[in-house]
This record gives sequence, structure tokens and C-alpha cells, in this order.
Amino acid sequence: MLVRNVAETMRSAGALHDRGQGARQRGEGAALHDRAGRAPGSVQGDVLLLSERRIADLVAYCLAYEFEDVVAAVTGAHRIDVTDRRGLELSRKSYKLARLASRSPSLARRIAPYPQNRVMLDRDFELFFPVFNHTYELYSLATIPNWRARCRKAACFIAEVWSDRLPTYLVELLSGFDHVFVGFRHSVQDLARVIGRPCTYLPYAADVVRFAPAAIERPRPIHVCNIGRRSAVTHQALIENAEEQESFYYYDTVAASGGNGLDRTFRVDSAHDHRGMLATILKHSQYYIANRSYVNNPAWTADRDEISARFYEGAAAGTVMIGEPPRIDEFRQQFDWEDALIHLPFDSPDVVRILADLDGDAERLHAARRRNVREAALRHDWLHRLLVVFETLGLTPTDEMIARRRRLDAIASTASAA
Repeated sequence: MLVRNVAETMRSAGALHDRGQGARQRGEGAALHDRAGRAPGSVQGDVLLLSERRIADLVAYCLAYEFEDVVAAVTGAHRIDVTDRRGLELSRKSYKLARLASRSPSLARRIAPYPQNRVMLDRDFELFFPVFNHTYELYSLATIPNWRARCRKAACFIAEVWSDRLPTYLVELLSGFDHVFVGFRHSVQDLARVIGRPCTYLPYAADVVRFAPAAIERPRPIHVCNIGRRSAVTHQALIENAEEQESFYYYDTVAASGGNGLDRTFRVDSAHDHRGMLATILKHSQYYIANRSYVNNPAWTADRDEISARFYEGAAAGTVMIGEPPRIDEFRQQFDWEDALIHLPFDSPDVVRILADLDGDAERLHAARRRNVREAALRHDWLHRLLVVFETLGLTPTDEMIARRRRLDAIASTASAA
């Protein structure tokens, strides 16, 4: 079968073996980072990452870069950063024109100039694992022309894929991979059909080690955290209540963007620092508004509900999550414990009353926070997603992966006992 089902993606196992290090960098358009930094023989993994973090710095993309950071931490991976945005774009446009004119990907590749500042690998890797935010980043593969020849196994993760927005001339570049992992459930079969390669739905996750609170009962001075896409109705009610009660309501103040004014995004200097700040905010938040992806733009999703990153972050940090869930069985399977999400209509003029009722049941809130941390540590850390990748490719977990699993088990045990 080209498409693996979701139940299979939740299994864990895999393997990788260290073979040293090395890649030759040409020019200044890409940067190679050796993240090993470990004692000789302690790194079992031999992984190569390709990252967009130097040229794609929207806040939403920080989630994918967090995945990269966890992969690097537990495999000693090397990372190549794409940096020559202008050169890459010129190469892409040339490739697109040649591809449309010749109808031959191989001929177009020979005609189009490679990005001037490309990286040529001069030794072999066990696994090539680039992470893409969306399908329009796939041409970045041209940064490493010989990646397929130098990597025994090759898989990638694409965070956001929409079935009706598949740029054929780009997604066909995925045909060189052994396996493609996709962060959106609805598009897996369509993508597999286009590229003719196995595809698997790999849900989002969070760095639970970073997001988990030191103690469930620690003070949470932020009453409500509401970031990203939001309801103007709910937001106004929370603003007025915060002013009246002098409570701490945390929300974005960046201007709405996009042609329809429904997006609320911004750029960041450091993805790592931003995720750290978000983890700190959530560990100090009582309630976290979490809604399905693109909740305020149903025309964009066309009723194809997906699970947003909010749910994984909020659970890991031990918040009490309130909001509109994705209307799909997959969400109910992944978040199947009591009060994983307490339903709050997107437009809720009476949100203050709803929260007051919840505030009156301290035992329920404590239990919800405890279960959220426990289940996130057991099921929704980036390690769990990497284990799926390793198992699918027939690789063996590194010692660092095993150690991280033990640490997550300890977090879960501590939460259970709270």
C-alpha cells in the first residue's frame, strides 16, 4: 500500500548507525551545522537535515524547526540551512519554465542552473530527513544536488499540504524519497497518488520536555491565553472582563494580515527562542484557547478539518484547553482522555460565565491539567513522531532517543502522581 494508516503512525521503533561526519559546502548560500557534540561512540545516528529556518521565518514555521531541533538532539544530526533565497528562486523559475516547455523533469533539471551556493556532499549519510513547512519549499532540494546518491535512506516531513493546492512540478521532486510524511491527514492519499511513493500521516507534536511544567500545582498567573486566529466576539468579552477584574489576559497585538484580514502572523528572529517563550507563557496559563486549523476561514479548508499545533502545545504545558475541536475521528483518537478539550464555541459572548463556572471546580481543572501533561508525555512528543519515521524505514533508535523516552516516561509519572 502507498498510504499507511494513522494507527500505524503511532507505533514506535526504528534504527540508525553512526558513520562519522562530513559534507562539503560550496559558496555562502547554505550553512552546514554539526550538532553532534558528543563523546566518541555515543552517537548511533547519522542523519542529515535540510532546514528552511534561515529564509522562512514566519512564526507558524517555528513548529517545524522545533521538530528539527529534537531530531538533532537525539541523533546528532548535521543540518544544512538554505540561505540563498534569491538564487534559489531564480533557479526555481528557470526550472519551472523548462519543465513546462519540455514536460520532462530530468531535462528541466539539466537545463535549469543550480543555485549558485549549493552544497555537495562528499560522504555518505544513513538518513536524509528534510523538513518542509509546505510544498512550495520543495525546490530547496536543489541546494544539495547529490542528496539521493549520498543517503542510504531518504524521507521527508511536510507540515502543511492541501490536496487542491499541489504544485505538480514541485511535488514530483518527492519521487526520489523512500517515504513522505505529511502533517495534514486529508491530503495523504492524493499526494501518494501524484508522486507514486509511500505517504504517511504524521501528526504534529511538541517538545514536551520543554513545555511540561515543573509541577502541576505551580502558580499560573495568566488567566487566559489566546494567540493566533481568534474570534472578535470572544476576544472582546475577554478584554472587557480582564479590565474589570484586573486579570491577566494574554493575546496577540500584531495587526491582522492576509487579503481577508483573517491571518494574525509575524516574523521571528529565532525559532528556538520563540518556542521557549511560548512554552513559558503556556506553563503560566490557566486556560488556552485551542481551535481546529483555520477555524476562522472555513472557505480555505472547505470542511477539511485538521488538528492545529495548539492542542499539542497546550496539553504538554498542562493548560486547560478550551475551544472548537476538529470534527474528525482522528482528533478524538489522539485526544481521547477526559477534558482534553472543553468545548467553547468559536464566537462566545458568554465566555466569561463559562470560565467562571469552570473556575468553581478546582478539582476538575487540576485533573485536566494532570491528564494533559501525562498524555502529551506518553504520546505527543516529537520523539514519538521520529520513532514512527525510524520504524517505517527499518532503522534502530539511538541511545539518545531511548534516553529521551525515559525522560518523557518520568514526566508522565510525575504528572500522574500530582
